[in-house]
Amino acid sequence: TLQHSENLAMTRKIFVGIASLLHILLFVYAAWAKLADYANFQFGLSESPYIAPFAGILAWLVPATEICIAIMLLLPVTRLAGLYASFVLMFLFTVYIAAMLLSGSDIPCSCGGVLEEMSWGVHIVFNSFFVVLSSIAIILETKYRRINKNLSYAKRNISTSGTN
Repeated sequence: TLQHSENLAMTRKIFVGIASLLHILLFVYAAWAKLADYANFQFGLSESPYIAPFAGILAWLVPATEICIAIMLLLPVTRLAGLYASFVLMFLFTVYIAAMLLSGSDIPCSCGGVLEEMSWGVHIVFNSFFVVLSSIAIILETKYRRINKNLSYAKRNISTSGTN
C-alpha cells in the first residue's frame, strides 16, 4: 500500500541519515586529528613502504578528501555521491592496512587522535564496519530515491485522476 511504502521510505531515509552522520563524524574527526598533528601524520606516511614517495601530497590530500566527503554527505543533493566516496576511501584504507599486515611492516598508525591507539587488526574491523555501513546506505539511498520518485508520481496521478 501507499502508506507502507511511505513508512519504508522513511525508515530507509533515517538509516541513511544515521550512516551519513557517522561517516561525517569519522571524517571530520580524522581530518582534524591529522591536521592538528600534521608533522607526525606526514612522518608516519613517509615511513610506509608503499606510499612513502607520495607522503607529501597525501598528507594534505587525505584530510582534504575526508573534509570534502563530509561536506558531500551533509548535502542531500550530493549524499549518494558522498556515500560512494566514503565506501571507496574506507575500502582503500582497509586494503592498505591489510597490505601492511601481510608485508609484516611494523609501522605505527598515523590516523590521528584516538584512532592511532587501535591495533591494525582493530583498524580492519573498524574500517570494515564503515565499508559495510556505506554499502548498505548506498543500496538504501538508491532504493529510497527510486521509491520517492515513484511515490511522487503516484500522488500526482491520484490527485489528477480526482479532477477528471
